[in-house]
Amino acid sequence: MPLSEQEQRLLDEMERSLYRNDADFVATGGRRGRPNYRSVTIGILLAAAGIAALIAGVAIPQLLVGIAGFVLMFAGVLLALTPSKRLTPEDITSSTGSPRAAAHDSGGFIGRMNDRWERRQEGRE
Repeated sequence: MPLSEQEQRLLDEMERSLYRNDADFVATGGRRGRPNYRSVTIGILLAAAGIAALIAGVAIPQLLVGIAGFVLMFAGVLLALTPSKRLTPEDITSSTGSPRAAAHDSGGFIGRMNDRWERRQEGRE
Protein backbone atom coordinates (compact mmCIF):
# COMPACT_ATOMS: atom_id res chain seq x y z
CA MET A 1 0.00 0.00 0.00
CA PRO A 2 1.63 3.28 -1.07
CA LEU A 3 2.07 6.15 1.35
CA SER A 4 0.10 9.36 1.01
CA GLU A 5 1.96 12.56 0.14
CA GLN A 6 1.80 13.79 3.73
CA GLU A 7 3.15 10.49 5.07
CA GLN A 8 5.91 10.48 2.46
CA ARG A 9 6.94 14.05 3.39
CA LEU A 10 6.91 13.16 7.08
CA LEU A 11 9.03 10.07 6.42
CA ASP A 12 11.51 12.10 4.33
CA GLU A 13 11.75 14.72 7.08
CA MET A 14 12.38 12.04 9.68
CA GLU A 15 15.12 10.49 7.52
CA ARG A 16 16.83 13.86 7.05
CA SER A 17 16.65 14.57 10.77
CA LEU A 18 18.05 11.17 11.64
CA TYR A 19 20.85 11.55 9.12
CA ARG A 20 21.73 15.02 10.42
CA ASN A 21 21.72 13.85 14.05
CA ASP A 22 23.85 10.81 13.21
CA ALA A 23 26.41 13.01 11.45
CA ASP A 24 26.44 15.34 14.47
CA PHE A 25 27.01 12.36 16.77
CA VAL A 26 29.96 11.15 14.73
CA ALA A 27 31.46 14.64 14.45
CA THR A 28 31.13 15.45 18.16
CA GLY A 29 32.81 12.37 19.51
CA GLY A 30 30.66 9.31 19.18
CA ARG A 31 33.86 7.38 19.75
CA ARG A 32 35.29 6.83 23.17
CA GLY A 33 38.94 7.24 23.92
CA ARG A 34 41.14 4.57 25.35
CA PRO A 35 40.19 3.51 28.85
CA ASN A 36 42.25 5.12 31.57
CA TYR A 37 43.40 2.06 33.48
CA ARG A 38 44.69 4.12 36.38
CA SER A 39 41.26 5.62 37.07
CA VAL A 40 39.61 2.21 36.65
CA THR A 41 42.01 0.68 39.19
CA ILE A 42 41.59 3.55 41.66
CA GLY A 43 37.83 3.39 41.21
CA ILE A 44 37.73 -0.33 41.95
CA LEU A 45 39.87 0.16 45.05
CA LEU A 46 37.63 3.01 46.24
CA ALA A 47 34.53 0.91 45.65
CA ALA A 48 36.02 -1.98 47.62
CA ALA A 49 36.95 0.37 50.48
CA GLY A 50 33.46 1.82 50.35
CA ILE A 51 31.87 -1.63 50.60
CA ALA A 52 34.10 -2.43 53.57
CA ALA A 53 33.14 0.84 55.27
CA LEU A 54 29.46 0.22 54.53
CA ILE A 55 29.64 -3.24 56.11
CA ALA A 56 31.56 -1.83 59.06
CA GLY A 57 28.91 0.86 59.49
CA VAL A 58 26.22 -1.81 59.63
CA ALA A 59 28.23 -4.10 61.94
CA ILE A 60 28.86 -1.34 64.45
CA PRO A 61 25.67 0.69 64.44
CA GLN A 62 27.24 3.93 63.20
CA LEU A 63 25.13 5.74 60.66
CA LEU A 64 27.88 8.16 59.55
CA VAL A 65 30.34 5.34 58.81
CA GLY A 66 27.72 3.58 56.67
CA ILE A 67 26.86 6.78 54.80
CA ALA A 68 30.55 7.56 54.23
CA GLY A 69 31.05 3.99 52.97
CA PHE A 70 28.17 4.34 50.52
CA VAL A 71 29.47 7.69 49.23
CA LEU A 72 32.97 6.24 48.84
CA MET A 73 31.60 3.19 47.02
CA PHE A 74 29.49 5.35 44.70
CA ALA A 75 32.43 7.66 43.92
CA GLY A 76 34.66 4.67 43.16
CA VAL A 77 32.16 3.12 40.74
CA LEU A 78 31.59 6.50 39.10
CA LEU A 79 35.34 7.03 38.70
CA ALA A 80 35.84 3.54 37.24
CA LEU A 81 32.99 3.85 34.71
CA THR A 82 33.50 7.44 33.53
CA PRO A 83 35.17 7.43 30.11
CA SER A 84 38.41 9.25 29.54
CA LYS A 85 37.97 12.80 28.27
CA ARG A 86 41.43 12.99 26.75
CA LEU A 87 40.99 12.57 23.01
CA THR A 88 43.67 13.76 20.69
CA PRO A 89 42.78 15.27 17.34
CA GLU A 90 44.28 12.18 15.71
CA ASP A 91 41.71 10.04 17.52
CA ILE A 92 38.85 12.00 15.98
CA THR A 93 40.09 12.87 12.52
CA SER A 94 41.75 10.77 9.90
CA SER A 95 44.45 11.72 7.46
CA THR A 96 41.87 13.66 5.44
CA GLY A 97 41.16 15.89 8.43
CA SER A 98 37.43 15.28 8.47
CA PRO A 99 35.69 13.68 11.47
CA ARG A 100 33.09 12.30 9.11
CA ALA A 101 35.74 10.68 6.96
CA ALA A 102 37.31 9.18 10.08
CA ALA A 103 34.09 7.30 10.76
CA HIS A 104 34.08 5.93 7.23
CA ASP A 105 37.76 5.03 7.16
CA SER A 106 37.22 2.53 9.97
CA GLY A 107 36.21 0.04 7.33
CA GLY A 108 33.87 -2.15 9.36
CA PHE A 109 30.18 -2.72 9.06
CA ILE A 110 29.18 0.74 10.29
CA GLY A 111 31.48 2.45 7.79
CA ARG A 112 30.00 0.48 4.91
CA MET A 113 26.46 1.24 6.09
CA ASN A 114 27.26 4.96 6.32
CA ASP A 115 28.74 4.93 2.82
CA ARG A 116 25.64 3.21 1.43
CA TRP A 117 23.40 5.69 3.24
CA GLU A 118 25.30 8.67 1.82
CA ARG A 119 25.16 7.26 -1.72
CA ARG A 120 21.44 6.73 -1.33
CA GLN A 121 20.94 10.29 -0.03
CA GLU A 122 23.04 11.83 -2.82
CA GLY A 123 20.92 9.99 -5.39
CA ARG A 124 17.68 11.46 -4.02
CA GLU A 125 18.73 15.08 -3.72
